[in-house]
Amino acid sequence: MSTKKCPECGGTKLIRDYEKGEIICGSCGLIVADNIQDAGPEWRAFDAEQKEKRARGGAPIKYMRPNKGLVTEIDQYNRDIRGIKISTKKQAQFYRMRKWHKRVSIATSMERNLAIALAELDRVASYLGLPDDIKEAAALLYRRAVKEELIRGRIIESIVAAVIYAICRIHGIPRTLDEISKASGIEKKEIGRSYRFIKAELKLNVPLTDPSYYVQKFATALKLSGEVQKKSVLLIKKAVKKGLISGRGPTGVAAAALYIASAMVGERRTQKEVADVAGVTEVTIRNRYRELKKELGLKINL
Repeated sequence: MSTKKCPECGGTKLIRDYEKGEIICGSCGLIVADNIQDAGPEWRAFDAEQKEKRARGGAPIKYMRPNKGLVTEIDQYNRDIRGIKISTKKQAQFYRMRKWHKRVSIATSMERNLAIALAELDRVASYLGLPDDIKEAAALLYRRAVKEELIRGRIIESIVAAVIYAICRIHGIPRTLDEISKASGIEKKEIGRSYRFIKAELKLNVPLTDPSYYVQKFATALKLSGEVQKKSVLLIKKAVKKGLISGRGPTGVAAAALYIASAMVGERRTQKEVADVAGVTEVTIRNRYRELKKELGLKINL
């Protein structure tokens, strides 16, 4: 209640009577407000343990669901509360209820769009092995794009793939465009185009991808030791300090660093082997290798 003083006498001694739902002036007895509501819980607790036991709340919001998880759902198990299978007649009733519940829940074009997009997002993210919090962040970003009307006239699957790529970059998760393209079935160029569009329209602050994020992943695939990984990361850090990665693909830089480090440690891998794992061309590795060798003053011949 925003009332802080009595409008009659100007007194500030206000008494709240929760039994009658009134605020009374302690000076003149005027009922300042009535029918007030108690926003607190309907229970009392006398210690911290009791408070923790009695406290309760609803389910958390889930952006991965079209209705954010706030709508009652009818499960598919066809069993009662005791786990006993319900009769065929009841099963038919529940089937009709589920069908109409689904139709009512997805009524507008936006709801239909979200139902399709979030199912696709879950499929692609699961294929890429992304955790639930990343899925939720991607779903929230997609909802922002829908709210700003950026989806109209565009392929839903390409926007979903672009959103996943953007979230992976923001959270520093090493997932390449090639991997996302393979998981979604959308061409890399189309995903890149949608990503740049969303990034510009939503003014996303996407940091430059650190090539060292990809080192462990590529090194594991190439069966390289921890020493090679350590030396690769050191080379990348030196390259970052000199500004050599600006305008360069992070996967190409990581692949070149691994290629150099593997030769230094004596676990040499061919350019083709490294290129196949990193998803780049041998030409890219050669170009990045020459740049790193020249700018970092590396004395190595490959």
